[in-house]
Amino acid sequence: MHKILIYATYGWLTFGGTMHILVDVVLQYLRKTRLPSAETTLYWGLNIAYGLGQIVFGLLALLVARYSFEVLKQWPAITISFLAAGAWLVFGFFFIEYREPKIMILIFIILLMATTISANFAYKID
Repeated sequence: MHKILIYATYGWLTFGGTMHILVDVVLQYLRKTRLPSAETTLYWGLNIAYGLGQIVFGLLALLVARYSFEVLKQWPAITISFLAAGAWLVFGFFFIEYREPKIMILIFIILLMATTISANFAYKID
């Protein structure tokens, strides 16, 4: 169960980052909803950084889970994941005006908490 939660947690983060870039940058660019300006460049840059950070972090965690699963059970990896999730949440509250990215990160935090709890119970016997 713990392995499934690990893959679901970081897979969700990767999926969320991909959808964020697709919806907030690519589709708005294709529909030309924003006029070219410095504000538009800042908007796209912030959203690309937000989404790419999630994608890269999620893919690296999935890569670690595939090749060295034991690393993700240790407290430094769990702490880094919670700190990154908190940073994305703060970034979302301060710079993103709509709620969907915040909901995606809250779901990631809930999955991460479930993964941490399952890791403590799954490996307590060892």
